[in-house]
Amino acid sequence: MILWIKINRNLKVYFPHHTMKKTLFIHFILLFSAVSISFGFQTSPLFSSQEPLPIKMSFSIKELRKNTNDSTYMDSFLMLESSPGQWDTIPLEMRTRGNFRLANCLYPPIRIKFKNKKINGTVFENNKSLKLVLPCQKGKGADSYIGKEYLAYQLLEDITQYYFDTRLVQVNFTNLDDKKGGETSLLGFLIQDDDEVAARFGGKIVVGRKILPTVMQDSATVRQDFFQFMIGNTDFSTLFLHNQKVLQLDEKTIIPLAYDFDMCGLVSPPYAQVSPQLNIKSVTDRLYRGFCRDEAFVQAIRQEFLAKESQFWSTVERQQHYMSDTDMKMTKTFLKGFFDVLKNDRLFRDQILTACRGSDGAVQGR
Repeated sequence: MILWIKINRNLKVYFPHHTMKKTLFIHFILLFSAVSISFGFQTSPLFSSQEPLPIKMSFSIKELRKNTNDSTYMDSFLMLESSPGQWDTIPLEMRTRGNFRLANCLYPPIRIKFKNKKINGTVFENNKSLKLVLPCQKGKGADSYIGKEYLAYQLLEDITQYYFDTRLVQVNFTNLDDKKGGETSLLGFLIQDDDEVAARFGGKIVVGRKILPTVMQDSATVRQDFFQFMIGNTDFSTLFLHNQKVLQLDEKTIIPLAYDFDMCGLVSPPYAQVSPQLNIKSVTDRLYRGFCRDEAFVQAIRQEFLAKESQFWSTVERQQHYMSDTDMKMTKTFLKGFFDVLKNDRLFRDQILTACRGSDGAVQGR
């Protein structure tokens, strides 16, 4: 027996009979909680637009690598186009961050820190600290990888209210190490600071504590697990805070915050690699890394994703200007594979329900 429930004109949900009653109850709880929590947010002006923000930067990559670390910044500046043809100089401090891209890419990931008085009245107001993601290398296709990683952040916004805001930037960059001089045009994006995300929810970022994913809020955790499976990402660990932050809303409510998706199958850059401990050969091989939950609950999250499929495709289409036609085609094919799994009971059972991990981290099977 199959039941279709029409919640509104845009949302129709399918439930297999054996989990129908329990799944239906859970689904309405999830729907209510997602809507009620999301009211009242005010987006920073920096993140209120998806149009690339034009900026100029000029610094020595060699000096940035040599003279900065996790606690040491160097002085620099960026130029912001305040009006057509008018560029204002904004002083800042910057340092390198990250691990793999820092060691292997020409353009390292960067953390920027502003002085509040210098950004008052600008689009950066109330964003004292930001992360800047640039292409790994120069060359053809570099911007496409940035476009695909930015898309991953946009897809996450379709799934949950717990995410880092992002904004594309078009950077005219002058590398002071280059004797030939001249500007290089780079597509990049800015990522909201951890504390700003926490402030958005009146919570705090948990630091220095290992927290099992099984004690985190069920709905937020399973949505994130589905998202990571959707984009083909295994390069994260909530327990060890690898490409994850942990947001504590109150004594009992702990939320995972995902970021840094360059190693996922959706992006699939030339340097992408998977852990030899995982039973996959490529980042384009999906592997569900979520911990086991009640099946009815997982089925309810499945229906959420299926109900939002058209929304996901609309988000993909909006990013077509930031990747090549070939990459757009590959992106659509890759994401279609995810929905093929959700729409097929056997594939869903084999790749998600029985592929989940127990409290010891081992795949359980059912």
